[in-house]
Amino acid sequence: MIDYERGTAEPEGSMDDPVLLQRFAAWLQPGPSAEDAERSVFFKDGVIVLDTNVLLSLYEYTETSRKDVLSALEQTAGRLWMPYQVGLEFVRGRRSTLESRKRALADAASEVNKKLMAARKAIVEAKKVVCAQLDKYARAQQEIAGLDALVADSSVDAHLDVYRHEFKRHLDMLKADHGLALNSADAEDPILKRIAKLYGENIGEQPDDDILRKRLEEATAFRFPNKIPPGFSDSDKETPLKSAGDFLLWEELIAHVRQLPPSGRRVLFVSNDTKEDWYEQGSGSSSSRPWPSLVDELRRRAQADLRIETPPHFFGGVREFLDAELAADTYAEIERVSEAFEARVPDTPLAVTEETASHLDPPEGLALDAFNAVGLVSSAVRAAVESTSPSQRLFKWWLIGVTAQLGRRDAGETEPSVSIAAATRSSKPLSRDWVPGTALSPGEWLHRDSSWIAPWFIDLLDSIPQADRTILRRLAAQQAESNRRSGS
Repeated sequence: MIDYERGTAEPEGSMDDPVLLQRFAAWLQPGPSAEDAERSVFFKDGVIVLDTNVLLSLYEYTETSRKDVLSALEQTAGRLWMPYQVGLEFVRGRRSTLESRKRALADAASEVNKKLMAARKAIVEAKKVVCAQLDKYARAQQEIAGLDALVADSSVDAHLDVYRHEFKRHLDMLKADHGLALNSADAEDPILKRIAKLYGENIGEQPDDDILRKRLEEATAFRFPNKIPPGFSDSDKETPLKSAGDFLLWEELIAHVRQLPPSGRRVLFVSNDTKEDWYEQGSGSSSSRPWPSLVDELRRRAQADLRIETPPHFFGGVREFLDAELAADTYAEIERVSEAFEARVPDTPLAVTEETASHLDPPEGLALDAFNAVGLVSSAVRAAVESTSPSQRLFKWWLIGVTAQLGRRDAGETEPSVSIAAATRSSKPLSRDWVPGTALSPGEWLHRDSSWIAPWFIDLLDSIPQADRTILRRLAAQQAESNRRSGS
């Protein structure tokens, strides 16, 4: 167990107050407010600790707002301190944050296309209803022919393309405004370089294994079962190390502050995390506030004062007390990202690509659902979707993904997202081993001169009966067209 040293810090209440009021002063104070008289001292003289989620938010902002936020943070340079735990989570979490944004935009484009395809189908079905009534009660063949012409495939597509292009324009604008490519999470990441320069040497050392082990035991055996903040809401994560991230950060912070001169022992902690393991949840008309026990613990163990703020409040303070310039649009974006950001450091959701598919088994029965959804019938294809062989995983994942993408079945909420294409409409192949569309005959494949086909898909078509071959070719062609229209 950790040895909780008792400090001799003077209680927040006056020494003239009764002992009860002195000892529980933190519990008797209201939650932190922007009007607090002592607030400016934390910004001007305190140690400022940004939680991982605040740093990862930099990957969520538009390029203009990101520059404003980084410039504002430079006003705090010299007083920023990064726990080792935050640094570790930040370096590891950058890619998943970028991938999450990219996937969200790709999913939005796919969902838009799916909705427009459903609208197209609904328009055709509505025309059939009217034509049936015209034929039944009026034998109005001329009017029926007119509706057939009005709702011809090309005519409906032309109308829907107006919406499709406008929706795509807005999604493309979001991609362009972000200003970060996915590979920018690697060594050349411009945000990482700015953050590294901003902190300099003010980054915690990696705790020794013995210390780490004791802290994990303290978290899992004592604090979490008794819901002692911070971090107990994460106790259900896959491993004790992942569960204890917030507590490890907290212990580093306390150890660091103990080493500071007594006059500098003020900590301003900034986080998007307002879950119950950081904030005492209010009831009725009362609002939540950071747990007074955290204030008590830091004062008891490190003789330091603590203030906890969310990013919108913090950057408002930076603007007020440190004369940082933040445009109104930037501040609005800080509020938006703070509200939308998941409280915990994002774990990478399961996203299946051509590179990862061979290592992952689809959820039981999902490939068979996709098989049935598109009317596949051959025993050869059914055997492939029911096979446990790794060699069949790529095909099974593609079938799962394409049937969801094209709206041929409803994808479950917990279903993995799949980014696998069997063909593409483009001037260049997705990979050097892809073959041109001319590999298939004119009767089998449209746009032969402007498309490319994955080699595994060509091999698949050569090994299955004609009926299912036709179905799978159509799915691949429709997916290629869908991806072309959505720009993904």
